[in-house]
Amino acid sequence: MGTFKIEGGIPLKGTVQPQGAKNEALQILCPVLLTSEKVRITNIPDIIDVNKLIVLLGNLGVKIQKNGPGDYTFQADEVNIDYLKTEAFKKEGGSLRGSIMIVGPLLARFGCGYIPKPGGDKIGRRRLDTHFEGFINLGAKFRYERADHFYGVEIDGRLQGTYMLLDEASVTGTANIVMAAVLAEGTTTIYNAACEPYLQQLCKMLNSMGAKITGIGSNLLTIEGVDSLGGCEHRVLPDMIEIGSWIGLAAMTRSEITIKDVSWENLGVIPNVFRKLGITLEKRGDDIYIPAHTDGYEIKTDIDGSILTVADAPWPGFTPDLLSIVLVVATQAKGDVLIHQKMFESRLFFVDKLIDMGAKIMLCDPHRAVVMGHNFQSQLKATTMSSPDIRAGISLLIAALTAKGTSTIQNIEQIDRGYERIDERLRALGANIVRA
Repeated sequence: MGTFKIEGGIPLKGTVQPQGAKNEALQILCPVLLTSEKVRITNIPDIIDVNKLIVLLGNLGVKIQKNGPGDYTFQADEVNIDYLKTEAFKKEGGSLRGSIMIVGPLLARFGCGYIPKPGGDKIGRRRLDTHFEGFINLGAKFRYERADHFYGVEIDGRLQGTYMLLDEASVTGTANIVMAAVLAEGTTTIYNAACEPYLQQLCKMLNSMGAKITGIGSNLLTIEGVDSLGGCEHRVLPDMIEIGSWIGLAAMTRSEITIKDVSWENLGVIPNVFRKLGITLEKRGDDIYIPAHTDGYEIKTDIDGSILTVADAPWPGFTPDLLSIVLVVATQAKGDVLIHQKMFESRLFFVDKLIDMGAKIMLCDPHRAVVMGHNFQSQLKATTMSSPDIRAGISLLIAALTAKGTSTIQNIEQIDRGYERIDERLRALGANIVRA
């Protein structure tokens, strides 16, 4: 496993271009299976999880042409369904959480879809019920091979449109059901649908392929089924999670950084949450400018003077993927904050590593932690640590960039799953970081 060695305490300066959005890319790669025509997608991030899905599509028989960095053309005119029953598929599909989203398109177009229990971050229980209940509502038959942890759905003929109320506003669950419903016979209505920008992007892409989806951006989607879909061109949005990571990194390292082309209209409450932490960020066109916080940043309290609480919620609430960033940035703020991670019960378990570095954090339970900021009066100390998941990994990297001495981060493949060439981009800003 690879490692990063990071010398902390060096202010950075410069401009960064955010990568294409990981969570969007994992969704919008899957609709290529819905048509035999060519689909061109640009701004695809060059990261492990996305590259794994591209390889998986290739193994399914999808023709893939790389036109340039982040620019691919896909054509699924000779899909090999038999690959789904191989041991190779069980191994490859099981290593990637995003592989679950090939099931909806395969079911809609070929009448069957299978997936091994998917992998991904170990951040708590991540149920698949919403996906498969949606397929069952559309008329599919569900099968589960417990010995192999192998899931499947099948149907004779076409799926049938229906009304469904999702038990949770699952982003990947909504995406999967939408991709199945676009080729169903009749009209499908999905209430309590997820409405994240990346789900909106998926729906817009499907419409450009000939689907008929209305209610995009709301939690009530209506899908009028069509007989077939065609090709299209689609560009992936910038990654809002990476943008939030750069904001937090800039503030905590007291660096002057400009983040280019962030698609402000798709950031939701993210800028305001960082402003509540006392971080100054300016909108300059479609860029974000963060000045060097040489005097630190002070956490705001609630109107009645109560401690600020930052909690995750379904969109348009604050994304859970940025709570780890908020937590680490708060360790050097002036003031206290309660971090409430509602959606995953294991995501805060990396705080022991920050405590070892000298951070003042009280873990109340698996979902809540109180951070008492140092206000830069006490520098974190370098240490050796391991990255448990993508977002905790980047948070530990931010902490290491501010620490006194040289830190070592192991298991950096977790960071590479979500952040493209992060060490090269940090060095371009002046960081002393070496990959080994």
